[in-house]
Amino acid sequence: MPISPDFESKLVKDWKINFLQCYPNGYLKYTDLCNILQLTAAKHAELGGLSFNDMQEFHQAWVLSRIRIEINRLPKWKDKITVKTWINSLENSRSIRCIELFQGEEKLVGCETFWVVMNTNTRRPENLGLAHEHFIKYPERATLESFSKIDIQHDFKKITEQTVKLSDLDIVNHANSVKYLEWCLNYIDVEAVFFQKIKTIEMNYLKELSLNDAFEISKKTEDNKLIYKVHNSEKTNFALQLELK
Repeated sequence: MPISPDFESKLVKDWKINFLQCYPNGYLKYTDLCNILQLTAAKHAELGGLSFNDMQEFHQAWVLSRIRIEINRLPKWKDKITVKTWINSLENSRSIRCIELFQGEEKLVGCETFWVVMNTNTRRPENLGLAHEHFIKYPERATLESFSKIDIQHDFKKITEQTVKLSDLDIVNHANSVKYLEWCLNYIDVEAVFFQKIKTIEMNYLKELSLNDAFEISKKTEDNKLIYKVHNSEKTNFALQLELK
């Protein structure tokens, strides 16, 4: 798809929260927050000629590698919100994209995402095959802190075993990035969700999972942090760190 005449290097997109996106307390689900952030990023890529369909010319797709979300508060049902996004850096096979969510002039959420170009045939990273010079790269960041290293080595306790189902898959034919968060949040204290005790969400995607893959979810508590990992006997696929207020 050619570059849209509506393309700008910073995208501003409005959303309205619907009831399907909310918890029983009426506030936006953390998983749907991630969906809104990623859909806004995808729209910007589409307008700039870097969408999934554009990249499939080279058998490529953007794959999320790391994400950090800092949450001041969540919007609720019927709220109108504005999401802003821009590219901080894009070189070879890697890109950092910044995203902010506002209600009026109040910033509710800051997010930074780290993406890798993957060849959808070989399932390996490779340099982006499309031109991207028309995207201005902006140095400002969307979060107060950068990505951190999540400790996935010690003191974890297994909490469940699961298998990747058809409903977990996305267009790249692997478990969708938001599904990992959903799996883990099913094993969190409900009060931490309903009373918005989650201050930051940080996720590392280490090894993709495909249909019928078996995995375990393990958890540990470290000061004011809850750390989860999705893994099997051979490797860790995903790490999640929740910092609580």
